[in-house]
Amino acid sequence: MKKNILYIALLGFVSLMTVSCNKELDIEKHGNMGSMETYYTTDENIMTGTASLYLEVKSAYYNWLFVKNLLSDDVWCGGGQRGDNGEMEKLNEYRFDSNHSMIESLYKGCYAIIYKANLLIDKTDSESAVAKRAINEAKVFRAFGHFELVTLFGTAPVVDHLLTPDEYQQSNSTPAELWAIVEKDLTEAINSGTLPSKSGVNDAETGIRVTKEYAQALLGKAYLFQGKNSEAASMLDNVINSNKYALFPGEYDDQFHAVYNNNCESLFELQKRNDPEQIWNTFDMIYIMQGWRTSVLSYSGQALSTLALGNYGFLNPRKSLYEAFVSWEGEDGYRKSKTIWNYDQMKAFGVEVQPGASVYGDEGYFFWKNQAYKSDCAADMSYFQVGQFIDLKVMRYSEVLLLAAEANLQANSNKALQYINMVRERAKETPLSSVSLNDIKMEKRLELCNEGVRFQDLVRWGDGKTAMGEQGKQVPAFTGSDVQWNWQNTVYGFQDKHNLLPIPLKELELNPNMEQNPGW
Repeated sequence: MKKNILYIALLGFVSLMTVSCNKELDIEKHGNMGSMETYYTTDENIMTGTASLYLEVKSAYYNWLFVKNLLSDDVWCGGGQRGDNGEMEKLNEYRFDSNHSMIESLYKGCYAIIYKANLLIDKTDSESAVAKRAINEAKVFRAFGHFELVTLFGTAPVVDHLLTPDEYQQSNSTPAELWAIVEKDLTEAINSGTLPSKSGVNDAETGIRVTKEYAQALLGKAYLFQGKNSEAASMLDNVINSNKYALFPGEYDDQFHAVYNNNCESLFELQKRNDPEQIWNTFDMIYIMQGWRTSVLSYSGQALSTLALGNYGFLNPRKSLYEAFVSWEGEDGYRKSKTIWNYDQMKAFGVEVQPGASVYGDEGYFFWKNQAYKSDCAADMSYFQVGQFIDLKVMRYSEVLLLAAEANLQANSNKALQYINMVRERAKETPLSSVSLNDIKMEKRLELCNEGVRFQDLVRWGDGKTAMGEQGKQVPAFTGSDVQWNWQNTVYGFQDKHNLLPIPLKELELNPNMEQNPGW
């Protein structure tokens, strides 16, 4: 597809650098790849390094999305049966400790992104336009990594350069130090003049890489998380006033499918390729994990002809989320019907629970907006459905509007009402005549449910214990006719210590200069 030409070119550089030699050809080797000190001197090598950084972000996406969703009050863990994925269940039920594999992987993933960014920032030795852009893209990603570390772990070390061996055992930082590097990197990238802006709302090519407006949105979000409301409002207003982005104008749920990759609402998304010949080199588990549990359901009619089957049934919506939609939009709400279904809607579409079976971790409600279609698949593999080429969304314009609404409300600006009503009108809801923080909290929960946003919001609002204090006490299964609560825990629920995730145990064992977060 034309809009993926640049991204594919970037991947091509990586492929060229990683293809192994065929010994049978007996080709004489001329020279070598050079050292790290001299590698980042040509545009071609710098592009290769940039592609490697983007791929590192993509590699971290799975844990980035699933850990944060599982910790929120939007979802049940789900899966095939109790114990299908014990690590996910521990997260969802708040039974985890500092030795948790997905938390460790998320932590390491943030630092892997930061390392790849530091390679470009520290080692690029060129004044070309390609080099300058690469350095500032890397600063955005370094800020992204530190943003996740400060909002989730709080005291993780700042790594703002390539470490020498005597620096490997860094001590804890403070939130202030982490926020400072986030602000510095994003401000420098924004002011560099090297990050592109889209030519217009429908420019689907420029936005496949980091833009100035995505950097502004991330900086505005960072300001808001720190309570710097005026700065946040000003920065987020820059994105809105650029007129380079818009809420997706088609059917609400269409924006989550491959045909609309890089649509006008996308601030940033990680690119996928529609290439059946490379399917095993590009697959990931994002959609097979979230698709309805095929093994306990029967499919007919429209469901059978439309949906990509062969899925595992994780991240099922909670009844409380469904009820929040109903209370805010009504039983027949437009956005609700495009996001979350009850069992009657499932049956009308052609999906039923098989006789004698049950849907583990489910109360009779099912996400619709993240279900992959057959048309989303480079190869439709119902035996192992990992072939989707739906781009992986990192930030949507609707989030920018709701961040801006909150920032402007807290800064006593009258723009807050305008911004929240833009989101409500797209959802075909009656515009509000006034706006409160609770309105924004509710609108944000519904608009961005299961998109990896809610947990960090609840923590910064101080709502974690209220929302999730009982989470994990019991676990349901849906039989098609009733909900059974066959599993109970004695340890469960969000406590004060969960305002920060634990520094992974392995990090503490390897680094005597690190201290654990309080309560862990």
